[in-house]
Amino acid sequence: MMEERAASGVALRGQGNGPLPASVGGYVWRHSGKHQVGLAVLSVMVFLLSIWPLEIQRRIVNDAISSRSLSAIVWLSVAYFSIALLEGVLKFILNLYRGWVSERAVRHLRMTILSLARCVPRRHDSQEEEGVEIALVLSEAEPIGNFVGISVSEPLLQTGILVSVLVYIAHLRLEFALVSALVFLPQMIIVPLIQRAINRRAAMRIRTLRQISSNIIGSTGSTVADSQDQPKRIDTVFALNMGIYTLKFGMNFLMNLLHHLGVAVVLGIGGWYVVQGHIDVGAVVAFVSGLAKIVDPWGDLINWFREATVSSVKYQLIETAARRIATGGGWADRSV
Repeated sequence: MMEERAASGVALRGQGNGPLPASVGGYVWRHSGKHQVGLAVLSVMVFLLSIWPLEIQRRIVNDAISSRSLSAIVWLSVAYFSIALLEGVLKFILNLYRGWVSERAVRHLRMTILSLARCVPRRHDSQEEEGVEIALVLSEAEPIGNFVGISVSEPLLQTGILVSVLVYIAHLRLEFALVSALVFLPQMIIVPLIQRAINRRAAMRIRTLRQISSNIIGSTGSTVADSQDQPKRIDTVFALNMGIYTLKFGMNFLMNLLHHLGVAVVLGIGGWYVVQGHIDVGAVVAFVSGLAKIVDPWGDLINWFREATVSSVKYQLIETAARRIATGGGWADRSV
């Protein structure tokens, strides 16, 4: 017992007025603030390298090939590979660092919740509480911890790539940068609306799974009505998951459709400009490559926004449960 109380003290030391900060942003800063700075520095280094492959492609097509200089082609190709290699190494280090920060956060959340659980006197109706504890420790802590690793570096990296590529395209030809921006403008309006609908379903799914877990753990003392409600709850989770899939994949379909529309417009206008002699072929190649290069960062930003909002919902549920147990209210929220 003394060892458990000591472990609890270690887990809760420095937590302020509550066992956990009130928001996921507060938890990220309190638990991994200095590591977020290191991740941010690596992210900046990566996105600063992102535009150079586009410029090298343009120079290979225009300058090296037109001059028929083999040495120029070789040197530009070596430069392209060297930049790609450096970018790949930095991304590897960044992702490994992110993984370490994420797993550290998962471990901290689990240890905090378990330490809280050991300090709470068990009541006769603790079966439901144990079910909620299992869901909190084993399931809900992991996605929140995973988000901690990408909370700052991911939007910084992907936004940096988007901005740097768009600025480069605008430097070559302003109208193509406007086309690229118009491709993503509808998504900026539609995506938050779809994400809010996903968040509502995600929160309902978490609460329903907690009810299922609690009922299974406490099945020996369950009423007939509780047992009959289990299939309904499972059907509810199924319907919620299918709704999330429909919204998520529908959003991906819209993003892909708008991307290909942008490529078609760029190829059409760019081809006409080449025929008229207003731009060179290398510029069109750079435009198309640049548009393709900003698809992944935009998709990653959408995924980050999705994870951020869902993680915020999950964290609020964990923080509420941790606060209840710390104040003697028990694990389970009887209102769900």
